[in-house]
This record gives sequence, C-alpha cells and structure tokens, in this order.
Amino acid sequence: MGAVMVTFLLLVLVSVILGIIGAAADGLGCLLAVGVVLFIADVAFVAVAGTRRVRRRPVR
Repeated sequence: MGAVMVTFLLLVLVSVILGIIGAAADGLGCLLAVGVVLFIADVAFVAVAGTRRVRRRPVR
C-alpha cells in the first residue's frame, strides 16, 4: 500500500502544479483541464486500488 500512496501523492502534486500553471498563464487553459482530468483519474485509481486488497490465507 506504500507504493500506491506515493504514486497517489505524486500525481496529486503534478495535477495541482499543472492546474496552477494553466490558471495563471494566459491561453493555457488546456493545462488546467489536463490537471483536473489527472486529479479525477488519480482519485479513481486510489479508490480502485483501495478496494482490491489481497486477502491472505491463514497459516495451517
């Protein structure tokens, strides 16, 4: 679960940076859209990864 959390935080950081650049720079609204889409995809990725927990068999 640690690698998933690192990936999640990295993608959130990238999406926020793209969103800020897209909102601040004139004519770069497409970067804002990419940042929003990336953030939504990242949240969906973590939701799916959180529901797919590996069940371990008890030791006999």
